[in-house]
Amino acid sequence: MPPIPRILIVEDDEIIANLITTMLERKGYAVVGKVDSGEDAIRLAAELEPDLIIMDINLKGQLDGISAARYIFQLFHNPIIFLTALYDESLLERAKGAQPLGYILKPFTDKELSSNVELALYNHGFRKRYLDAYPIGEPKKIVGALEAILILDPRGRIIYFNPYSTRILDLPEDQILMHHWRDTMMIINDQTSEELKDPVPEVVKQMLVVMYEFNTALVTRTNKTRKVAIIVRPIKDEHNDLLGILMHIREKTLDQIKMARKL
Repeated sequence: MPPIPRILIVEDDEIIANLITTMLERKGYAVVGKVDSGEDAIRLAAELEPDLIIMDINLKGQLDGISAARYIFQLFHNPIIFLTALYDESLLERAKGAQPLGYILKPFTDKELSSNVELALYNHGFRKRYLDAYPIGEPKKIVGALEAILILDPRGRIIYFNPYSTRILDLPEDQILMHHWRDTMMIINDQTSEELKDPVPEVVKQMLVVMYEFNTALVTRTNKTRKVAIIVRPIKDEHNDLLGILMHIREKTLDQIKMARKL
């Protein structure tokens, strides 16, 4: 017996979200989560790995549905169906960038929803055979990593962080998500205590990798200092254009710190 398709609903109207849930569950689908912002959609896409995401375009928060969907599909390869009460050519052009497998106008019927869901799941089954490897790694490994993995937008705002990041940064989730990375930590030369310059503009402009491997420490907003190695690199989409920035922070062990001092 094939597994029951698992669907994430991203909708900021609670009545509509509940209606979609009822319609889907009647058809035998499993609704694994409901969120009302693009930021939370990115987080749950990585954590839950749903088979399909039904995404409203106009959402609460700082990321609309199209922006969130583009990150989700490019990073984690989850298929998307858009919901919207509005239709215009410019909106449709933006939506194409997220490569959705459906576009449903509100109000919609039970048949319209179920037929779009069925077709999206079927078509993605073929499409995923030809998708490139995950640009930042498999979602399960990212979520379970014992290192901080942050995804920034080109402005330096944190649009995703894995669970271990809260330990490294010593901050609650609401003080990390959609904040500029420099508002959550400071990176210094641990020999001179001098703050290192923001690598994001250089990564964005030059599309290159910046590495802080030696004499580097992270200072949290609670004034804890951690010896770390940091890699900051561009994340590119299928057209080789900049999608975002990956910031990978690894806390060094005592042995690694001693070895560095001998070099």
